[in-house]
Amino acid sequence: MSAILECRGLVKQYGYRRALNGVNLTIERGKIIGLLGPNGSGKSTLIKLANGLITPTAGEILINGKAPGEESKKIVSYLPDKNYLNEWMTVEQLIKFFYDFYEDFDSHVAMDMLSKLGIGLKERLKNLSKGTKEKVQLILVMSRKAQLYLLDEPIGGVDPAARDYILHTIISNYNENASVIISTHLISDVESILDEVVFISQGQIVLTSSVDEIREQHDKSVDALFREVFKC
Repeated sequence: MSAILECRGLVKQYGYRRALNGVNLTIERGKIIGLLGPNGSGKSTLIKLANGLITPTAGEILINGKAPGEESKKIVSYLPDKNYLNEWMTVEQLIKFFYDFYEDFDSHVAMDMLSKLGIGLKERLKNLSKGTKEKVQLILVMSRKAQLYLLDEPIGGVDPAARDYILHTIISNYNENASVIISTHLISDVESILDEVVFISQGQIVLTSSVDEIREQHDKSVDALFREVFKC
C-alpha cells in the first residue's frame, strides 16, 4: 500500500529562521498519528505544507505521490488551529456550504454528530461559545470521506466532558485506507487512539515510533516519554 504522505529533505524557512530543517517522513495509510512537539517545533508548519497553504523552501512533500495542489485538496480534510468559518452563517448553512464544496462530504453524518452534541442547525456561529465553534469545525472536517485528515489542536479548546466523544468521532469516521495526523499538546488525552507518534523539535524529527513499541521498549506511556525527551 502506497504512502499517503511523504517528506523528503523538507525545508521551510521564514527569513533567517528555519521552521523545518530537512524533514524526512513517511506516513502510511490506515494510521492515526500524533504529531507531537513543543511550541515552535514546526508542527503547524508541516501541516500547512501538507495542506498546500504554504510552499517548501527546499525538498519536497507529497500527498498520495503528488505535490500539494488542487488534486490533493480533494482528498485532504484540514482542521486549522483557529476558526476560519464565517461567523454570520448558521450551522445549517455551513453544512450546505461543505456539501456544495466537497464531493466527499456526508451531510447526514454531520447532522447526526451535531444532534448528539445538542448543537442546533439554526444557531449562528457568532452566538456559539469558543468550544462549541471548535466542535462544529471538527464535525465538518470529519464528515468528509477523505484519505488524509490533518487536525491541528482538535481538542485544544474543548471541555474535558466532550473530549471522549470527539476522539470517538475521529476514530469512527475514517476508513482503513485513510490516515489521521493529530497535532496536540494534550498527549495524555489522545494517546489511547494513536497508532504511531512523530516527535518533532526545532524543525527536525527526533523520533518516529508505534505506540506499542514505546510501551514495550521504554516501558513508558507516550506522554511520559515525551516529557523525558523534551524535559517537560
